Amino acid sequence: MSTAFEGGTPGFLVWRLSMKWRVAVDRAVAPLGLTHAQYALVASLYGMHRAGQRPSQRQLADHTGLEALYVSKLARALETAGLLERARDPRDPRAVRLELTEQGREVTRRAIEVVQGLLHRLLEPLGGLDGARTHQFARELTTLLDVPLPPSTEHAHEKEQS
Repeated sequence: MSTAFEGGTPGFLVWRLSMKWRVAVDRAVAPLGLTHAQYALVASLYGMHRAGQRPSQRQLADHTGLEALYVSKLARALETAGLLERARDPRDPRAVRLELTEQGREVTRRAIEVVQGLLHRLLEPLGGLDGARTHQFARELTTLLDVPLPPSTEHAHEKEQS
């Protein structure tokens, strides 16, 4: 175990691990013209399309955990780059549906391969992607992700002021 982080709180360790992952993915997908956030968006969109879904920006925001406004900004940049198309939903004019272009699907497939290789390397200390420790780690992370966030104290304070 690294002594550099020994005694770190779980919150600090999660933060450092998430930052390490973000930097690693940013570096890995940069040659494909993507950032980590753009990768998260196109890879999620790719997976949702493969599952037969054509998500709205809101649904994609909910899926990725990114703010809807940020997803909109990322989608516009990816549309400008020719990687995805945005279209108004004929059933709900407020909703914008997203779909990868052919070029977007190709870039996303390559990016997924690159990130999978990175994931294999980073999970090697836990026995690799299929290791028992990796599966336990994923279960622990899922448990933490399932805990709902408390309501924002900022909003609660605003209600008290009203």
